[in-house]
Amino acid sequence: MLLPTHFLLLALSQSCFVLGMGESGKWEGTSRMTCTGGTSFIDYTTVSGFFLQDETSTDPKGFDYITTNYGLINREYSTDSSFDPESKMTQWQRFEHYVEALNRDAGKNTQYKILYMMRHGEGFHNAAESYYGTPAWNCYWSELDGNGTSVWADALLTQSGIDQTTKANGFWHSQLVNERMPAPESYYSSPLSRCTTTANLTFASLALPADRPFTPVIKEFLREGISIHTCDRRSNKTYIQSMFPSYRFEESFTEHDELWNGTFAEAGAAQNARSKAVLDDIFSKDGNTWISITSHSGEIRSLLSVLGHRPFSLSTGQAIPVLVRARNHRKIEDPATPVSDSPWVFEPTCTSPPVTSGAAGCVCATASPTLSVMSSLASSTISF
Repeated sequence: MLLPTHFLLLALSQSCFVLGMGESGKWEGTSRMTCTGGTSFIDYTTVSGFFLQDETSTDPKGFDYITTNYGLINREYSTDSSFDPESKMTQWQRFEHYVEALNRDAGKNTQYKILYMMRHGEGFHNAAESYYGTPAWNCYWSELDGNGTSVWADALLTQSGIDQTTKANGFWHSQLVNERMPAPESYYSSPLSRCTTTANLTFASLALPADRPFTPVIKEFLREGISIHTCDRRSNKTYIQSMFPSYRFEESFTEHDELWNGTFAEAGAAQNARSKAVLDDIFSKDGNTWISITSHSGEIRSLLSVLGHRPFSLSTGQAIPVLVRARNHRKIEDPATPVSDSPWVFEPTCTSPPVTSGAAGCVCATASPTLSVMSSLASSTISF
């Protein structure tokens, strides 16, 4: 039987195979590359100085992209004098022109993209963790599908989460009309329900440009860090397709979840490896510049790390834009730590709510009711 580590290695290999194993690794213009199975790699850099989220003086806690023009800094660009000599354009129009100039003037092995990365709205698993407390959640409740009243396996959005997407939808409507903010050219989403729903409620009803329709692609590796929590287990492909018939799936997407097994958890280095792989896949295949990604707090944290961005935690419903420079280096090995050196780890749990938990793991109660009794008791008293 294959362990999760082996599944991940197979999946990483498959992404290279789809792109054409052993091909030249040449970028087409400044937009694309082909995977060469280790003979070239993409190096990512966050180009800072354009968004408030880049600045060390910006405190992530309490920061709201909706009230700050998505964090775009009010500044001048080197292209302003030729593009907007009469100062009639919006900040976003001038920034868009500047990014276009960056790509136009970039070398053949370099490209620039803007990643609009949004965390899903509040899900029932978020509400459950807040209710029970993190120690009890991590060691006991998160391994259940729900409590009989609320379900958090592949969690749906709470009403608060839906409200957050409504707020995001109104923000985008205003930005497109008033600020002339560039709409995404491509949309990608984690396969988990809280993300597919967040993307739909945020973008589907917008009056988007005809050449930038909302047609998201679901990518397996944009999912949350894979723990033993049932909220990290995705639904099958048939269910996702029935919920969102217009969504597309990457070619390698499987019917059933082959990564989550409820026993082993993905190590941080392994998550960074798959984050690197999904970024490579997007930058290799997608020639567009303005990219929307709907994902999770842990996965966005991993993506930011791979991109060289400073840590910036997102609360539910929040978002962060990043200007990324990607360079394709040929004929040298990827210096990243191999995923095989980052095995998944076994996660211990308790059979009832624990006393506490910490760096050493769960501190389980010595005597407690059985799992079925506790579930029955909770279902009769708790809802959110």
